[in-house]
Amino acid sequence: MQIQDAVNGAFEIGGGFAIALSIRRLLRDQIVHGFHWGQLMFFTLWGVWNLYYYPHLDQWLSFVGGLGVVIANTVYLGLIMYYSLKEKP
Repeated sequence: MQIQDAVNGAFEIGGGFAIALSIRRLLRDQIVHGFHWGQLMFFTLWGVWNLYYYPHLDQWLSFVGGLGVVIANTVYLGLIMYYSLKEKP
């Protein structure tokens, strides 16, 4: 394993846990304020690209961490859409 993969993978894994905290908060509050979905969509799509890109670099820890980020971002995006639509009269 390359040190670059280990460091990047650790950041990816940490990012997944950080997103999980936002998911937990949204599930508790059940309301969306001051957030635009476009930012999250951009980073989710970048994460999907990384799932293609990391194996080409032979960076498997980054791939695993990136998978967690994409899954967490997708869940978060879905919940944001759900609660945003639920708020509409």
